[in-house]
Amino acid sequence: MRRKGVCYDTGRELGGRSWRPDFRPGEVRRELEIIAGDLHCTAVKIHGADLSRLGWAAQVALELGLETWLAPDLWDHDAEDTLTHVVGGARIAEELRRAYPGRVCLSVGGEFSLFMRGIVPGDTVPERIARPDLRDLLRAPATQERLNEFLARVTAAVRPEFGGHITYGALLGEQVDWTEFDVAAVDLYRDRLMRPHFGRAVQLLKEKAGGRPLVIGEFGCCTYQGAADGGGTGYDIIDHGDQPHVKGDYARDEAGQASEITECLDIFDAGGVDTAFVHTFIQPLSPWNPDPRFDFDLASYSLVKSFANRLGPLVREFPEVPWDTTEHGTAYPDLPWEPKESFRAVAAWNAAR
Repeated sequence: MRRKGVCYDTGRELGGRSWRPDFRPGEVRRELEIIAGDLHCTAVKIHGADLSRLGWAAQVALELGLETWLAPDLWDHDAEDTLTHVVGGARIAEELRRAYPGRVCLSVGGEFSLFMRGIVPGDTVPERIARPDLRDLLRAPATQERLNEFLARVTAAVRPEFGGHITYGALLGEQVDWTEFDVAAVDLYRDRLMRPHFGRAVQLLKEKAGGRPLVIGEFGCCTYQGAADGGGTGYDIIDHGDQPHVKGDYARDEAGQASEITECLDIFDAGGVDTAFVHTFIQPLSPWNPDPRFDFDLASYSLVKSFANRLGPLVREFPEVPWDTTEHGTAYPDLPWEPKESFRAVAAWNAAR
């Protein structure tokens, strides 16, 4: 692969809640330094709803020598709001592109069928994901037509604002018309059903890319035994009720997460993928806990094990959860997390290539 990448979230928002509730610029800079240095990445895909955060983090990543992909994600809004937001992100990306030519790419969104209102019925992301007929809806010609009509509007609006390469992070079931895109990007998780023909799936995606570089916009695995079988739905083991907790008994399996990620990297590399972005570097809303009933990191795709001292108001919102807000890492004592086995495995994989 030409680039070795990881996803980095500056705070996407869902249900009024930021996925990065405590944004500390010094920590963000330090984490991006670690991504470039210790994780041996050459590219980072920066997600976020707050455009000022997104632009600031992208500037830091570029200063550190990372090729930077901006993903101005706005979830659960309608087409007009989404379009306005993406155009705002494109203007920020263009300022950075002029300062760092050839090193900035723009992702105009990702998995709009699920994350934007108006393509698949449902008022919220959880409602759309929970639909029993979701698979049939995604395959329906009318759904694909609505998606591609909106993507055509997006590319037409973004091109005058941004002079670099643009892409879109497609859900596997979305039949994207890539004509107006420079790069074809697909979010691709290997689950139990896909495992026997995963390499073939990569080849089919390359063919659909029509000669464009194929990028895996995100892939990864959660951190419990059997999580690889769930692929992109492995996160769904948490009860998010009055007192959030893990549903059932799950054994922590950092080695399994590491193995799944590196096996996928090998397949992408052998299959001629241009770039693959591991999902994800950190998930502050899924902190580790010594009590397995509250070890939300089990359901996390992150390469690092977060602690609960960056949850902000969530600690007060759920007082019955035994949060430990004093824990710090040992590998990086200045940061509120500890590398998992997957961090070390990805670092070694990247360093060897």
